[in-house]
Amino acid sequence: MLNIAILSRGPGLYSTQSLFRAARSRGHYVRVIDHGQCSLLIEQGVPQVIYEGTRLVGMDALIPRIGASVTDYGAAVIRQFELMDIYTATRSEALIMARDKLKCLQILSANGIAVPRTIIAGMLEALPRLIDTLGSLPIVVKMLESTHGVGVMLAESRNTAISLVEAFTKLGQPVILQEYIEEASGTDIRAFVVGKRVVASMLRQAQAGEFRSNMHLGATAIPIPLTPAEEKIVLESARLMNLDIAGVDLLRSKRGPLVMEVNASPGLEGIENTTKVDIAAAIIENIERGVEKYASRRKWRLGYWVLGLVLGYFEDGNVFFQF
Repeated sequence: MLNIAILSRGPGLYSTQSLFRAARSRGHYVRVIDHGQCSLLIEQGVPQVIYEGTRLVGMDALIPRIGASVTDYGAAVIRQFELMDIYTATRSEALIMARDKLKCLQILSANGIAVPRTIIAGMLEALPRLIDTLGSLPIVVKMLESTHGVGVMLAESRNTAISLVEAFTKLGQPVILQEYIEEASGTDIRAFVVGKRVVASMLRQAQAGEFRSNMHLGATAIPIPLTPAEEKIVLESARLMNLDIAGVDLLRSKRGPLVMEVNASPGLEGIENTTKVDIAAAIIENIERGVEKYASRRKWRLGYWVLGLVLGYFEDGNVFFQF
């Protein structure tokens, strides 16, 4: 039996409840912790997390469910647990990297993953020329930290795109511009990765008059199998983001599958209800394996630490063995 903590600001949310039930059904003790209410005590050699007036101790595993609006503090809480040597299903740096859409696309494209053509302008004066490099209109204007389709717009003209970028820039909100994949016809594919396999995938169709295929905006969905090429790209994208749990969004284009985004805290409701796959159970099983491997590595590190002390003792107290 494991002591598992779910970091979530919404204990009644579908994803949180699904994970809670899956863990309990496998005999684990589970507690939902609001990371927004966690206080971090930073002290040399003794990192601590204070919650409801007491120190959190005795945890085996952490399942972060961090919303986009609290990414930085949520990552700081995860990092504190990492410093306490607790296994976490999503690492703090992986969360930050995936949440930054520009950084995510840079890493994927640099490693051979096909993504939509994307630009971010260092100077507004360069926008007209840069927009031409995306090809034909319309183009997609997207906030770097948008979620559930909010902050994603379609600019039908160059002037509209420039106006949107100028407006967001004045508000201190950086945006990226992407080519519009017309042949996708308002559809995309969400593939859910757990560990080193794709456990479920669905095709999402935007409602009439809408190009965004987010289910929060009324899109419909059906289960769909991935092609071998798509599955390979999905798994490689999750690996490059250092994510054991990920939602990878694909577009089917004339030049093959394009990765739009890698989500570090993907929702379970839409894809579980659509595919009838118990993804929460797969996540808990993966955590069980992860904790076991983590414990083995911890023993390995401890063994070498002890060996280092012994070797140091025989070398006049100077520990020369490093790991």
